[in-house]
Amino acid sequence: MLQHTMTKRKTLIIACFGIALGLCIGTVLKNYRALEIVKRCNLRPTNLKTPNEIIGLEDEDTIQNSQRNLVFVGVMTAKSFLEGRARAVYDTWGKEVPGRIAFFSSEGSYSEELPVVGLKNVDDRYPPQKKSFMMLYYMYEHYIDRFEWFIRADDDVYMEPNKLERFLRSIDSSKPQFIGQAGKGNSEEFGLLSLEFDENFCMGGPGVILSSETLRRVAPHIPTCLKNLYSTHEDVEVGRCVQKFAGIPCTWNYEMQYILRHNSSGRNAYTGKLKRKEIHNAITLHPIKQAPLMYRLHSYIQGLKAEEMRQESLLLHRDIKRMAKYLDVPDESTYMLPSVSPDSDSGKRHFQDHNILGISPELNKFVPGSTEDLLDWSFIARSLYSASSANPKQKIDSSMREGLEDVITEVMENINNYSRQRGRVIEFRELLYGYHRLDALHGQDLILDLLLIYKKYRGKKMTVPVRRHLYVQRAFTGIFVKEFDEDFYNVTLQQSLLGSILHSGMARLSSHFTMASGLLPQAEDKIVLVLPISGRLGTFERFLRIYEHICIKAEQHCDLLVVIFGAPEELGDHLQLLSDLRGRHVYQQVNWIQRSGSFSRGVALDVAARSSYIQPADIILFIDVDMVFEVATLQRVRMHTQRGRQVYLPIVFSQYDPQRRSDGATTTAGGDSPPPIDDENGYFRQFGFGICAIYKSDILDEDINGFDKDITGWGLEDVKFLEKIVRVGTRQQGFLSNTAELPLDYNEAAEQWRRLSVFRAPDPTLVHVYHDISCDIQLEAAQYNMCLGTKANSLGSTRLMEQLFYNSRDNFRFIEAFNRQKQQQQQQAR
Repeated sequence: MLQHTMTKRKTLIIACFGIALGLCIGTVLKNYRALEIVKRCNLRPTNLKTPNEIIGLEDEDTIQNSQRNLVFVGVMTAKSFLEGRARAVYDTWGKEVPGRIAFFSSEGSYSEELPVVGLKNVDDRYPPQKKSFMMLYYMYEHYIDRFEWFIRADDDVYMEPNKLERFLRSIDSSKPQFIGQAGKGNSEEFGLLSLEFDENFCMGGPGVILSSETLRRVAPHIPTCLKNLYSTHEDVEVGRCVQKFAGIPCTWNYEMQYILRHNSSGRNAYTGKLKRKEIHNAITLHPIKQAPLMYRLHSYIQGLKAEEMRQESLLLHRDIKRMAKYLDVPDESTYMLPSVSPDSDSGKRHFQDHNILGISPELNKFVPGSTEDLLDWSFIARSLYSASSANPKQKIDSSMREGLEDVITEVMENINNYSRQRGRVIEFRELLYGYHRLDALHGQDLILDLLLIYKKYRGKKMTVPVRRHLYVQRAFTGIFVKEFDEDFYNVTLQQSLLGSILHSGMARLSSHFTMASGLLPQAEDKIVLVLPISGRLGTFERFLRIYEHICIKAEQHCDLLVVIFGAPEELGDHLQLLSDLRGRHVYQQVNWIQRSGSFSRGVALDVAARSSYIQPADIILFIDVDMVFEVATLQRVRMHTQRGRQVYLPIVFSQYDPQRRSDGATTTAGGDSPPPIDDENGYFRQFGFGICAIYKSDILDEDINGFDKDITGWGLEDVKFLEKIVRVGTRQQGFLSNTAELPLDYNEAAEQWRRLSVFRAPDPTLVHVYHDISCDIQLEAAQYNMCLGTKANSLGSTRLMEQLFYNSRDNFRFIEAFNRQKQQQQQQAR
């Protein structure tokens, strides 16, 4: 009985063991296929790269033999930000660091293109106390003897590597250093951070800098610091750990808030104007919350560096010229000219000639040969007064205003460079007046009268206003030549010509045969010329002749839509011209709309824009009957008009009255060829907006809705239309292409916004032929004044008006009599 029981128990044990063994074997067999798939996948986890391979550090690189072992920058990021902020950091300032950089993220993070370290047992939760401490420990464990400095940074900070290198090389890294913008918490956190009255911490946002000695003292105690956290702020806990085990606080230095700059605007930080003192002076800027803003800021900083390099090149040219004088090297010698053989007998100036670029700054560089060569000075006050312009009094444009601000800012920075040592500071208050002129060979000359405030804060304190004259010359630098391997412009022209021939040939074939869509070149958008007309038969005939030659015979893919005003019995000749043009070209769209009543350009353009002759994808070119244009004009229209984005308003060349030419020469008003483009024949009409190119889908936008039809007679409809476009262009837009940090549908929604901008440029191929202007006194005051202004501007050039004035003695007698009468009235008033 006992033996039977033992046998039964043994059988049961063997059965259980067999079941367990079978389950194990079954599990292995079940997952064998999955294991084989994983094995075949070429997945390379981060732990297969050594720490040195991740950051590209060679084994032989040390502090003693490499200039790139100055600093190691550790950037804290997260998996979701690797393709957004982290990549922006690496593409901009990360590659220029005077050392190495690595991005620390959660376990399992990896990138083929970025130096990413996935910290073991670390996730991306916030606040990142563990990530921050483990990053410091990783630095200590792998790189403590390979770098002099270590920086803890966020992925939304921008650093200037050159400034950082100069700053770090001026400090002893063998001593314990803990550098950053010191903080004690805000008012709401006062007393909650467990800090003593004499304790602080380095704010983590703008970056924290540790010397190798500091990290060597703190890193072994990081496990202890992680077990004793008193707040949720990782930068506070890092500062507490450094204070406890390295025995040093964060630097109590007032200048750190400007060197390591934190902007409290949050997501709006550095989204506006970048030309600010804080950006120019800082080493780090925080926060840059959007990746496109990081690229924008980097581009601006690179521009500043380019300016500095150009200034250094000028100083070198001046040194060379100064030394040539001491060495008795003649000015015409070519021994010091780059890329020029000393044996060259060419008498031409070289584009890097030290005799031009090396002249010391002075206002007498240019020596005129006669009174005709004298350079005119323009007067600067609240407006700009210039003798070289048809309008002597002008508003100071944005470019000149920005240039003056740059000059004054740079000068004031140089004046205050040693303000601390001298115990005084000088502040700019106001530009009272000034003069400026442009020398095409040497640069811009400026004489500025500045109102300054002198503040002395050492010794006998005082604050007094002072006025000083500032003499500045902004010298031009050398010409930079970019060479191509082949004749770039000829090749581009040939490609454009071949493309045009191919397009026209395919278009002809497709009209007779059915061709696959893939064989046809992409068609250019059609241009529909909209012409309002009332009377003026001879000028209308000239316009149709030009249209036929330029648009139809040159096959420019254009249509014509004419809006004719007048009674039916008055339009016979106009309609006959249109019918003849249509008969000669039966496959071309030559259409017209008849309107009765008084002429209104606004009504004509609005009716044409809404007509069925124009499709939403067509470009509408509003044009006048007095215009002469070329094929290049149409090419510019297609180039500068962008659907949903940009409207093109060319600045046309307006011809002067040819009968008033001082040399007696005249141009034929009925000619098809435009007159020469110079100051004696006409002027570019900057304040005319009647010639406009825009897509039909844009002009029917609900915020534009065509033209103002309440305006009758001459002018003003173009100004009202431009005001509508400007309003659409200034609509608020929050578009930043950064799919790594925004919802996937954000860009698609933002693209639906129609954000029209206005593009203006002089077009020498678009000429307004002169004709007599008659201003109706029945017009509204604004229209009448605009008409008179246009009529006055079209009489002749400023030089011609000057000659006509001086050639008549009656003008001088009138002025003398007027002045005598004015003096008599003033004496009687006394």
